[in-house]
Amino acid sequence: MVSQSASHRLKLIFMGTPEFAVPSFKAVFQSEEVIAVVTQPDRPKGRGMTLQPSPIKEEALRQSLPVYQSERIRQDAALIKTLSDLAPDMIVVVAFGQILPETVLNIPRLGCVNVHASLLPHYRGAAPIQWALIDGKEKTGVTTMMMDKGMDTGPMLLQRSLEIQPEETDIMLSLRLADCGAELLVETMEQIKKGILTPIPQKENEATSIRLLKKEDGLIRWEDSSEAIFNRWRGVFSWPGTTAYYGEEPWKILAMEIGEREGTWGRAGEVLNISKRGVEVATGIGYIVISQLKLAGGRAISPKEYAAGHPLEKGSFFITKEDLGNP
Repeated sequence: MVSQSASHRLKLIFMGTPEFAVPSFKAVFQSEEVIAVVTQPDRPKGRGMTLQPSPIKEEALRQSLPVYQSERIRQDAALIKTLSDLAPDMIVVVAFGQILPETVLNIPRLGCVNVHASLLPHYRGAAPIQWALIDGKEKTGVTTMMMDKGMDTGPMLLQRSLEIQPEETDIMLSLRLADCGAELLVETMEQIKKGILTPIPQKENEATSIRLLKKEDGLIRWEDSSEAIFNRWRGVFSWPGTTAYYGEEPWKILAMEIGEREGTWGRAGEVLNISKRGVEVATGIGYIVISQLKLAGGRAISPKEYAAGHPLEKGSFFITKEDLGNP
C-alpha cells in the first residue's frame, strides 16, 4: 500500500509534453508542491519552422518553475543526477513521450505515477485515444498507475471510464480525457496521502498493445466499410489526417459522415453523387459523404467548389489501395 501523511503536500517532479498533460499539471500544481518540470526539447513548427516550446514548458515557465529538457533521458546522466539531487517524494508522468529508465524510476521514494488515456490493460502504448476511435470503441477512460520498466505495465491505482461520442474526433476526445485524467490524478494523490490506495497488478491475459501512428495510416482504404473509414478519419484527425487520392491529386479530408452503413452502392471508391451535401463515395460496405476537403497548399473547400474548377463526375473513381501499390 502506498501511504503518506494526508496533510502533507507531496514534493513532485512533473514530466509531460503535449496539451493533454496541461490539465494534470495545473491540477497537481494547485494541490502539491511541484519543484521541477521535465519535458521534451523545443521543436520546429509553423511555416518558418521556428523552435517552439512544448505546452508543458510554457505552463511551467508561467509558474517560474525550473524546466529540464532532454532528447533521451535514459542517456542523460547529468539530468538523472540533477533529478536525484532534488529528492522528490514522487514523479508524476503524463504523456512525456519517452520511456523512463530504472535509474529515474528509482529516484522518488514513493515511486512514479503515470496518467494513461485508456482502461488498462487495454491499449498499452503511445496512441491509445487514436486507436480506440479507429477500432470503433464506444467506451474508453483513464488509468493512474505506478510505473515500472515496461510499457504501461505497472500496477494500476485508479480508473475512470468515459463514453465515446459517435461523432467526436481524437482532438475532442483528448480534451475530455485530459480533464478526466487531471481529476483522477488529484484523487489518486489524495488517496495516496491517506494511505488507502493499494496498487492492483494488471491482468496480462487481457492486455492489448498498440503501435505509434504512421503517415500511411491516414490513407483511405475504400475497400473498408463506411463505418471503418469514418472511425479511422476520427482517429487520425489531428495527425496524420485523412488523405484520399482523386486521380493523382491528394485530398485532405476535413469533414465526412457516413451516408449508409449497409449494402453495396457501387465499386469501392466510385463517385455516386455530387450534391450540396457533398460527394458520396462507395465503400466496401455502404458509402461515405465528404463535405469538406483541402488541396495541397490551399484552403478548405466543399466538393461543389472543387467541381467548379476540376473534373469531378458521377461514375469516376478515387484511387484504391491496389492502385497505390498496397501502401
